[in-house]
Amino acid sequence: MILANAFCIVLFVDEILRSLAGPPSPPGQDPHGWRVPVDCVRANELCAAEPSCSSRYRTLRQCLAGRDRNTMLANKECQAALEVLQESPLYDCRCKRGMKKELQCLQIYWSIHLGLTEGEEFYEASPYEPVTSRLSDIFRLASIFSGMDPATNSKSNHCLDAAKACNLNDNCKRLRSGYISTCSKEISATEHCSRRKCHKALRQFFDRVPSEYTYRLLFCSCKDQACAERRRQTIVPSCSYEDKEKPNCLDLRNTCRTDHLCRSRLADFHTNCQASFQSLTSCPGDNYQACLGSYAGLIGFDMTPNYVDASTTSITISPWCSCKGSGNMEEECEKFLRDFTENPCLGNAIQAFGNGTDVNISPKNPSPPITPPPKTEKSPALPDDINDSNTMYDTSVITTCTSVQEHGPKLNKSKEQSLCYSETQLTTDIMPDQKTFVDQKAGGSRHWAGRILPVVPILLLKLAL
Repeated sequence: MILANAFCIVLFVDEILRSLAGPPSPPGQDPHGWRVPVDCVRANELCAAEPSCSSRYRTLRQCLAGRDRNTMLANKECQAALEVLQESPLYDCRCKRGMKKELQCLQIYWSIHLGLTEGEEFYEASPYEPVTSRLSDIFRLASIFSGMDPATNSKSNHCLDAAKACNLNDNCKRLRSGYISTCSKEISATEHCSRRKCHKALRQFFDRVPSEYTYRLLFCSCKDQACAERRRQTIVPSCSYEDKEKPNCLDLRNTCRTDHLCRSRLADFHTNCQASFQSLTSCPGDNYQACLGSYAGLIGFDMTPNYVDASTTSITISPWCSCKGSGNMEEECEKFLRDFTENPCLGNAIQAFGNGTDVNISPKNPSPPITPPPKTEKSPALPDDINDSNTMYDTSVITTCTSVQEHGPKLNKSKEQSLCYSETQLTTDIMPDQKTFVDQKAGGSRHWAGRILPVVPILLLKLAL
């Protein structure tokens, strides 16, 4: 009888521990039920493996073929398919610029998100993963690879120095010579170049050559007109940029949005360069690098931007378009054009790169600097991917959390205690764009499990007596 009761208690405790631990998370989800972001090609593969998701995705693609959003949503079957797919990995998926299957990834992204937008939106969300690197990373790599700083020797011609640095790198030299040759090749007496081939060669250059070379060519600082004209001529504008007539900017935008790549690059530019007057630099997230990367990503498409003149006193950027003939859409057209011509974020980012400076992001109320305990670390190696940034931790967090552990509830109401999280929670806070959340109840589960397990031997001993 005693053994039977003991066996029942063990089963009971085991069931409690299982319930506290919770059911295992399905693939692609973390314990709290939030989907872990994946690229859209992988999300499509996950969807294809589930019959319900796969059939709904096929239905939605048929619904979007040749229909506008209102017509599509009038069909109940189409609406049901869209609602189901919003709960699939396809809804949160993103793409990486220059990835192997970039076009396929973007086609999958827009097949979902075009059905979610109400009409023609002025600004569209970027389908690309957020940029985490900063200009300081570019400066560091530029000095390592070329032995020169982007802003060294104020008397030199920085744009000429940039061309020399490019020629010292085989890949940069080959692709730069390739697009210059293609964009300068005369086709006939009436057609002095093939814009389509020129744009393709430019895209290959800016997608395949590291930013520490391409940025120096695009954003070099100039003190005289000869330098500024060299900078303006970087993309061979007579072929890639200028045309006989300037189209209307809204018409040019509509043409761009019919192509998945151009649409994505334009959305990325608006996401990363849209003027934000709540930030120190007028850039979203105070990230100059994200804006300059998005600007470079537009080159080689219908929306290719460039310097409008060789001025050394002011920088004006614009696509090759105007707002003539806009009719009652003139206000919207002017607003679209000002995002290039009068964009403080873009202007500040170009100037910062030319000066070799980056914004120093620091906490609003920094704690007094604390010397951390010495520890042995290996020297940081140069990252393979320049888009990966090194996360910096404030040493004052360690001191504050130690105080909380030592003094217990005395600091319950202090602001500092909000800094004392687990390591997994710190990772979530530092990278908010990554929806990899940790179930906060899991810690409580382990806490209760730890209190229940020591009781088991006592219960067994009492039964035995």
